[in-house]
Amino acid sequence: MTQTESHGCRLLVIMRHAKAEPFSAEDHARTLTARGRRDAAEAGLWLAGRGIVPDCAFVSSSVRTVDTWEALAHGARSSAEVRVEDSIYSASPEATLDVLRTAPLDSQVLAYVGHNPAAAYLAHMLDDGEPDPAAFREMSEGYPTAALTVLEVRVPWAELDVATCHITAFHVGRGSAQARGQS
Repeated sequence: MTQTESHGCRLLVIMRHAKAEPFSAEDHARTLTARGRRDAAEAGLWLAGRGIVPDCAFVSSSVRTVDTWEALAHGARSSAEVRVEDSIYSASPEATLDVLRTAPLDSQVLAYVGHNPAAAYLAHMLDDGEPDPAAFREMSEGYPTAALTVLEVRVPWAELDVATCHITAFHVGRGSAQARGQS
């Protein structure tokens, strides 16, 4: 039984890209480090272990976010419909929310892979004020690379708005030997 089947609602996974090289001729072209690939793959394994497999994903068009999605999807064994969006690269949390509202109606697990501070702010903004205490505490201590938040969504995607979700989990991908074999 997947997490969505057990809770009877949709899930949103908000993820900050994994560790990237510090410099590139252009910020948009920065690639993931080997650690970043391992961390993203481990985050995917973590999702899969909880029955959370994205069926749709919105991904910033930067190289590091696309690479993060690919490693995450591989670890989660997701064959999601992927929408790489230039607009997410520099979008505010509010503008990102506008993009997420266009998710397919039948999507049960939607993933967003983007950048900070938008990712962390979006997760906080969407929470209904009654998050899982442990997840909220961890998330509030920082939103490092390869961090992800899982939120239950009880409204249609088109109605996604401030305080319409419930934070259920927070995880930071930290590559393991198992994840190294996945990427």
